Amino acid sequence: MKHAYLILAHNEPTLLALLVDRLDDVRNDIYIHFDRKLTELPQLKTQHAGLFILRDRVDVRWADVSMIEAEYKLFHAVISSGQVYAYHHLLSGVDLPLKSQGYIHHFFAQHEGKEFIGLHQQPMTYRADRSLHYYHPFARSFRGRGMSFFCKRCLRYTVVKAQVLLRLRRNASIPFRKGGQWVSITHELIRYLLEQEQRAYQIFRGTFGSDEYFIPTLIVGTPFMDRLFDATDEARGAMRYIGWRGNDKLIDFSAKDFPVLQETEYLFARKFNSRDKAFLDDILALSAP
Repeated sequence: MKHAYLILAHNEPTLLALLVDRLDDVRNDIYIHFDRKLTELPQLKTQHAGLFILRDRVDVRWADVSMIEAEYKLFHAVISSGQVYAYHHLLSGVDLPLKSQGYIHHFFAQHEGKEFIGLHQQPMTYRADRSLHYYHPFARSFRGRGMSFFCKRCLRYTVVKAQVLLRLRRNASIPFRKGGQWVSITHELIRYLLEQEQRAYQIFRGTFGSDEYFIPTLIVGTPFMDRLFDATDEARGAMRYIGWRGNDKLIDFSAKDFPVLQETEYLFARKFNSRDKAFLDDILALSAP
């Protein structure tokens, strides 16, 4: 069966073109959601894979529920296509594969039916509790400059603090689970997530940083938890190598990271940039047919 690559893109058109080229295989279809803030979309083409650029786009903002809305646009697109895919790989536009498509398809055929979702292994922090259990106004405006953004951040802090003092917790009965946003999941799980769409918005609207909790939380207490490839290791659970430094700083990979990227068992990595062409050529060679 074919695989679907679902890509959330907002910058780095050169890198995105390289990613599309590496996914251009007759066994794949590629679906791309461009952030609505982009007014001029890059020209992309494939020779073998189907390429579908979503027309219905979301203005995606950091830590806002709009990230989930964009994911749902992709989920709807693959189901509306009528094609049943063995796996759906959610990637960002600054990700790259570390293995060939032959290797990747063989790997997922060996583990057919498993869900590749990385689960965070640490207990929920005080910061996460505030992010999920209290209403956050102006979450869309968290990043920015100027007096307007500053005032909104101050008001947001005040509103959340008041809710804490008044003990106005929301989502009290929801068993939140944190995990990676970037997943490889089956047709059955895509269907389930679409069935849960309205519930997802009810839970996550007004929260902060919901993209890291969205899918892991919705599968808690379902049979999909028993289908996880590795529930004890976040990176291996999703088969993705992500450039975290410490607990919460995400950096771009550079040439000094090549040895570990070359040796890892993981299938995909993020994130990259297009500044060092020689380094990118080395990475691309890892996934050559």
